[in-house]
Amino acid sequence: MTTRVRRPGRRRSASLRTMTPLIILALTAAACGESATQGGPADSPRPLATSPGAETPGTAGPLPSRTTPGATAGATSPAATSSAPPTPAATCTDRYFSGMTPAQRVGQLFMGGVSAAHPDEAQLRTLRDHHVGSIMLTGRSSAGTTVTRRLVDGFRGQADQVAGERVGLMVATDQEGGRVQVLSGPGFSAIPSGLTQGSWPVTTLRTRAAGWAKQLKAAGVDLDLAPVADVVPAGLGTRNAPIGSFGREYGHTAGTVTSHSNAFAAGFAQSGVMTTLKHFPGLGQVIGNTDVSANVVDSVTTAGSSGLTPFRAGIRAGSPFVMVSLATYTKIDSKHLAAFSPTVIGQLLRRDMGFKGVVISDDLGNAVAVRSFTPAQRALNFLSAGGDMILTVRPSTVPAMAQAIRTRMQQDASFRAKVNDSVHRILAAKRDAGLLVCR
Repeated sequence: MTTRVRRPGRRRSASLRTMTPLIILALTAAACGESATQGGPADSPRPLATSPGAETPGTAGPLPSRTTPGATAGATSPAATSSAPPTPAATCTDRYFSGMTPAQRVGQLFMGGVSAAHPDEAQLRTLRDHHVGSIMLTGRSSAGTTVTRRLVDGFRGQADQVAGERVGLMVATDQEGGRVQVLSGPGFSAIPSGLTQGSWPVTTLRTRAAGWAKQLKAAGVDLDLAPVADVVPAGLGTRNAPIGSFGREYGHTAGTVTSHSNAFAAGFAQSGVMTTLKHFPGLGQVIGNTDVSANVVDSVTTAGSSGLTPFRAGIRAGSPFVMVSLATYTKIDSKHLAAFSPTVIGQLLRRDMGFKGVVISDDLGNAVAVRSFTPAQRALNFLSAGGDMILTVRPSTVPAMAQAIRTRMQQDASFRAKVNDSVHRILAAKRDAGLLVCR
């Protein structure tokens, strides 16, 4: 995401090593009393007290049969015999989806921020109570891979269950390199800036990226919110606040950014860690940083600009995630922030570029660019525009967002269908990452 880049702290990780068992205990204590009833039907987490409960599909209960439709005991319906059986992958995600409560489905739409160095128990409880299905490790931690993995495993142990099966928690972080590297310490390499990476041969970058991804995998991270696919023109350079001022770009031409963002992503895929192309449709032509400024405008980029080439190439290469920016692109859609724009997401990204993966927002929790919208409006605007996963580094925004989504789903069948499609995409990404038990 467009990140408020901070210099790494000088304090070592002793406090985190001490804190980690306490945090895990706190997570266990916050598990809504489920530990006392594990092993029975109550394993499925209870819906929130505020859950409308009006949507009958997905109420807590056993998963549908794992056998092929039409092969179960008893009469076989004509519908079951008239079509080919679904693929095993499809039936896996459908089983999870069908077994979820409405509140659990809504929870899958969120990625909530958790401090990598000092997790906050109240924030963790908020995420847990609202069934949030993904977290982003934020801030700076120098604890290293072993301590981070212990922390992540504690989070995973409290993930929701559907009929006794965990709905695996997706864990992400910002590990670009240079001044944007959340995780460091024993087991983690110091990753150079994007500009430095862009000066290497692509084979070198792919090899190095595969190594960085192995380190993240060892720490329990499934998704890196990288690579940066933004093209910052040389003439703009460091005057580009979100990218150029920190050297986050791979280069100043679409060709260099395309080849090197693809190499980074390929190296990560080789080691089994997913990546995210960001920040669609590009932050290379802006001056302001959406994290700290409102009304950031790109008056240059069009739907046919060369700056979109890295995104097109990354999508063709199979990128599983694309992050959408919070700037306004006057030559594409002058009326909406990109993350709230049906033209940017539904038309340009989905239809024109054919992206079928998960569309994740830039931060909708703390960014100044969205301060004029209520949390509820941010969530509804993003999902209505065609987005899938709401990233918020402020867990305190999740309750209002989730409530607004559930209410709109009750009122609007078209919106409910959009949400259900998004949940399916997210579950498919989790399946591909090995986070679902698919038998």
